[in-house]
Amino acid sequence: MKTIIHTDDAPNAVGPYSQAVRTGNLLFTAGQVAIDPAVGKLIEGDITAQAEQVMKNLQAVLAAAGTSFDHVVKTTVFLADMADYAGMNEVYGRYIGSNPPARSAFAVRGLPLGAKVEIEMVVEIPDA
Repeated sequence: MKTIIHTDDAPNAVGPYSQAVRTGNLLFTAGQVAIDPAVGKLIEGDITAQAEQVMKNLQAVLAAAGTSFDHVVKTTVFLADMADYAGMNEVYGRYIGSNPPARSAFAVRGLPLGAKVEIEMVVEIPDA
């Protein structure tokens, strides 16, 4: 059985997908780009500004599902330019902490709305 997760504290989907889907004790997030949920537009700024917004968006989705960054088991990062890896990594590390999940990072030809970074996660939902 799957449960759709939605919060107004993260951007609405820009296509036919959900912010996240829970099945059992696992949460699968959609990729988040640096859209400010208050205005529904991609924020301006460098990779650190965009990565910060992406992590805030993910944090809101995880909270809506009853979990947190402490329970992330796998992250996939998509970058428009691998030269932005260090800047993304610095921001990501502040949110993930000292017990990081498995992670992959890829450079891609382009991202939705011209974003610099998109991040998706697989997250454990602890027993209530």
